[in-house]
Amino acid sequence: MIERHIIIDSVDPVSFYGVNNCNIQLIRNLFPKLRMAARGTVITVIGDDEETATFEQKIKELEMYCAKYNTLTEEVIIDTIKGTPPKELKMDDVIIYGVNGKPISGRTPNQQLLVKTFGENGLTFALGPAGTGKTYLAVALAVRALKNREVRKIILSRPAVEAGEKLGFLPGDMKEKIDPYLQPLYDALEDMIPQTKLREYMDTDVIQIAPLAFMRGRTLNDAIIVLDEAQNTTTHQIKMFLTRLGMGSKMIVTGDTTQIDLPRTVTSGLIHALHVLDGVKGIGKVEFVKKDIVRHQLVQRIVEAYERHSKDENENEKNAPPVRIS
Repeated sequence: MIERHIIIDSVDPVSFYGVNNCNIQLIRNLFPKLRMAARGTVITVIGDDEETATFEQKIKELEMYCAKYNTLTEEVIIDTIKGTPPKELKMDDVIIYGVNGKPISGRTPNQQLLVKTFGENGLTFALGPAGTGKTYLAVALAVRALKNREVRKIILSRPAVEAGEKLGFLPGDMKEKIDPYLQPLYDALEDMIPQTKLREYMDTDVIQIAPLAFMRGRTLNDAIIVLDEAQNTTTHQIKMFLTRLGMGSKMIVTGDTTQIDLPRTVTSGLIHALHVLDGVKGIGKVEFVKKDIVRHQLVQRIVEAYERHSKDENENEKNAPPVRIS
């Protein structure tokens, strides 16, 4: 008799073990001669040397499948243990498989263009109206690079600029005041990484989410760095951020130049950077349009209505009679 300890550290144990440990129970039934126990990320198995070795090999195969697809089904477990390669899920245009095996991919031509542009450049600008998937895709591309071990960490950042509200009036300490501004980034990550694994990544700083001000003085190596809502940066802030790029790293900068929350007298750093960096080799740009909106169908209509209203206001200002000063 021999005892083996198998560590499954590349997947979320909850996803691997299944609801109420149903996957472990199935595996136990398929290896009736072995005694096993699963706790945390360690599976302990006792039995014949050859059979425990086969068990370890099959567990590692299942771990690889679960890490790739974020799900583990009864059919996959049975096929793997019986020696039949499980059916590969369709990978066309899929960036990653999110929680519960949900495929995440570019759904529109411009979203697919963002995936391609990111692969070809060190810095990519993704511009467009709300709901076009800029932030979501940027986070998905970062998670894919981390899962493929192309980078060691993900750094997600946003400027903490109030959209009609004041930071000082929010309750709590500085972290509690800042977190609401970063919530869209948390939401995207929770769609793509199981909760236990995400908590582990954040506790060990493999994934870092921080306001833009916390980036000063850092050199970010071997990372995917995402700056969201970049239209609300100043010219000094975005220059500071872009110059944090280190060896083995890539950046994605997202923003909507029609939703600037800065004071009217302050120039948007995103608009300034696009002008200054135009034509620089290694920098890509993808511009999303209303047709790329993938939220509720009302979002597209709302964007169009505001555009019409803004156009009408500009026309009225042009046609207004000059004011005479007597």
